[in-house]
Amino acid sequence: MPRYTVHVRGEWLAVPCQDAQLTVGWLGREAVRRYIKNKPDNGGFASVDNVSFLVRRCKGLGLLDHEDPLEVALEDNEFVEVVIEGDAMSSDFIPSQPEGVYLYSKYREPEKYIALDGDSLTTEDLVNLGKGHYKIKLTPTAEKKVQNSREVIESIVKEKTVVYGITTGFGKFARTVIPVSKLEELQVNLVRSHSSGVGKPLIPERCRMLLALRINVLAKGYSGISLETLKQVIEVFNASCLPYVPEKGTVGASGDLAPLSHLALGLIGEGKMWSPKSGWADAKYVLAAHGLKPIVLKPKEGLALINGTQMITSLGCEAVERASAIARQADIVASLTLEVLKGTTKAFDTDIHAVRPHRGQVEVAFRFRSLLDSDHHPSEIAESHRFCDRVQDAYTLRCCPQIHGVVNDTIAFVKNIITTEINSATDNPMVFASRGETVSGGNFHGEYPAKALDYLAIGVHELAAISERRIERLCNPSLSELPAFLVAEGGLNSGFMIAHCTAAALVSENKALCHPSSVDSLSTSAATEDHVSMGGWAARKALRVIEHVEQVLAIELLAACQGIEFLRPLKTTTPLEKVYDLVRSVVRFGK
Repeated sequence: MPRYTVHVRGEWLAVPCQDAQLTVGWLGREAVRRYIKNKPDNGGFASVDNVSFLVRRCKGLGLLDHEDPLEVALEDNEFVEVVIEGDAMSSDFIPSQPEGVYLYSKYREPEKYIALDGDSLTTEDLVNLGKGHYKIKLTPTAEKKVQNSREVIESIVKEKTVVYGITTGFGKFARTVIPVSKLEELQVNLVRSHSSGVGKPLIPERCRMLLALRINVLAKGYSGISLETLKQVIEVFNASCLPYVPEKGTVGASGDLAPLSHLALGLIGEGKMWSPKSGWADAKYVLAAHGLKPIVLKPKEGLALINGTQMITSLGCEAVERASAIARQADIVASLTLEVLKGTTKAFDTDIHAVRPHRGQVEVAFRFRSLLDSDHHPSEIAESHRFCDRVQDAYTLRCCPQIHGVVNDTIAFVKNIITTEINSATDNPMVFASRGETVSGGNFHGEYPAKALDYLAIGVHELAAISERRIERLCNPSLSELPAFLVAEGGLNSGFMIAHCTAAALVSENKALCHPSSVDSLSTSAATEDHVSMGGWAARKALRVIEHVEQVLAIELLAACQGIEFLRPLKTTTPLEKVYDLVRSVVRFGK
């Protein structure tokens, strides 16, 4: 018998359908009837006949025709919304789809797997898991480690040994011993009480990364989670059922408690959850729609799910990968600007950089030479000013290897820390099966990724700072020998005047965002947690800084392509002409 999950005014209703020939209109009326029946005041309606409504799919938000048969319009167990005409949207309304809904209407379940062992995950792997390119499975070695650590926990419970977080309360309540009969209740209460975050939910990619990273840490075998529970978590990930995780609320020690608790809350069937099939709905309905059951937590398992730095670090992985990409792109964009401004390539001479051999500097100089080498792919623009009397260029052109170079070295440094962190055990207490005991420590403290991501923001920002100055040189006729603001009919058309203002505004915002969050600390949990990392904000603002850098460099790229139009019919080098062609495939010349 087909069944549909229907959302009416904040309530989720399971509506069975005995006849697939019944219509969408029938489903809407039946859902409203059940809604009215469950309300003491009939939901404010005299009868279902007096209710006007629209019906739409949760997936894609497409409106449905009331006369369409259900077997044609909907799939079995699909999620739909009944929107009552005249209802005002409540302030706490959660849209069925996150931002970028169009990306998920074509979601396809991945066929390939990544085998996690807790030791070999890369930042690239995690970003690809976030994009939904892979499912997850455990290696046999990881399964054995998880089983061994769980045996230690079972022994502790059986022998009624007093161990933090297993048979005691948490934080300030660490000295409160909990009766064996209430150990499972303890874990559920922990998840519920710590689900105290605020703000927008993580977008699906980031929530998927967060869940995948927590699975990787649990796979190391130092958390004490049972293999049965861990496999349930993996099934939830593979079905792309993603809990509602607010982006704010972590101080980065003891780990990312609030966001990871929201993650765990969905796993136990409470709170909200999203999937490409359902949109946002109550977690228990989303799980049921994918044939999954809520996890029943055993002793220590709630703590195993929420204790660690995975929010900071998963966002840090995205930041590192995006920073790496934009750093490479910055060299290409700057090379094109140098060509348009008729700069010299002498500053990129091999011998200059050999005597100051910072790795990043040498790499950037090599890229510039590769892009601008007129011997292998001649530049007519460069040839046109070969014998000019200009000796050297402004720093924003001449010093790109030195400035871009240290950004590359910064990214490499941060990536090393983040890679170590994503393959680290960050629980407390740690379960050492080889010793048959648990040991309390501080691996949950987020200072490492927090400091690294603050450093990343400071480093990557410089790509935008120098790019904005190059945009100024392109737009300023006294510096570029090009038309003012890169437009032929100045006055009638303002050209890139305000595009440059946008770049300046973004660079100015970045200056504030680059203030390190990890220099701050506020004592929490009644001074039990008396030093924290503030790594959650470090990660989120690093991503915002990188987004601004991407936008500023996009403006410079458009400006450079606009500027080269005024040098035609002369052509630049073959690689840079390819870049120009790519831009012109989506953005036309502004006259």
